[in-house]
Amino acid sequence: MAFYHHFSRYQNDPDYADKQAWIAARLLTLRHDLYETIEKDRRPNSLIIGSWNIRAFDDGVPRMDESYHYIAEIIDHFDICAIQEVKTDLHPLRRLMKLLGRNWDFFVSDISTHKGGNNERMAFVFNTNRVFFRNLIGEIVLSKDDLSSGRQPARSPFFASFQADWFKFSLCSAHIVFGDDLEMRAEETGAIADALVKRAKSEDQVHIFLGDMNIEKEDGEVMQALKDSKLTVPDFGPTNMGGDKWFDQIAFTEKGRASRKTRMLRHGKFDWRHAVFGPHPEQDAPGLTAKDKTEGKARLTREAILKHYEKKVEKIRKAHGKAPYVDWPKSYSRWATYEMSDHLPIWIELEIDYSDDYLRRYL
Repeated sequence: MAFYHHFSRYQNDPDYADKQAWIAARLLTLRHDLYETIEKDRRPNSLIIGSWNIRAFDDGVPRMDESYHYIAEIIDHFDICAIQEVKTDLHPLRRLMKLLGRNWDFFVSDISTHKGGNNERMAFVFNTNRVFFRNLIGEIVLSKDDLSSGRQPARSPFFASFQADWFKFSLCSAHIVFGDDLEMRAEETGAIADALVKRAKSEDQVHIFLGDMNIEKEDGEVMQALKDSKLTVPDFGPTNMGGDKWFDQIAFTEKGRASRKTRMLRHGKFDWRHAVFGPHPEQDAPGLTAKDKTEGKARLTREAILKHYEKKVEKIRKAHGKAPYVDWPKSYSRWATYEMSDHLPIWIELEIDYSDDYLRRYL
């Protein structure tokens, strides 16, 4: 589980008098929601794979201490997670890994410095008690004929091979080019997906394509390019803060040499705004009982959240040479995306114990 040993440092913070209590209450509520959404119905001997675009991690004004705890708590409920938008400085990622604990490890790509790359990296973080690295890591290189521009994707797709029990799999994380050219987005998405499907025909592992694909519409050309590749594409629904963009996806191969080794048990997205940096409509959140409330779990009103953070954010901005927000109530939601993200994390649960099936082959 995620570690909380830094809490002792928060006791006498002159700029945050109630820091320990506030973070603890938010974490208790977050843990409740994660249990209800992901952990409660988890099957034994399964694998949970997550993907999350953590906005500009970490660029500009540094995130607050509490944000790292919330991000770590969410990722700790996955066995392995692909992270997009890791920026040049790796200190924030290393700080996150310390909160996850010694049983977690990570790989990270180089910086995308060319046009459209936005100085971003991609990372895989994984629980070594559940997953081990199979010594293959790199970037997908497409044929010059795969894209009409003849170029490679703006951000090179990052892949690595892993294993969990009997289950061998490869993750390919991508952050598809953003902009007005939807045809270019569809080309990138389709070309990467087709490359993975082709590999699956000869490789004894399941190929999983995941990340921020910048899909605007459920029935748009970018989503269609993903589905046309013959990958299995679960429906995660909208994953942006406005609830109208299908940006993030996890798709996987079901045919090929590893065709008998892919069974999806569940899939979903996790809306952290019910517990931290909300609010989000309470009627959509996992319910809190009277006992939960006596244990410190609570949903907060927008007024309470705005009041709690306003002066703290003002001090942080001044310390980094930034002017205070002119209209804090209007700016709050955008500020919160730089503390957590402007994307919701998504996840799939796969069956990984096929030993019974293997033994039946000898009957």
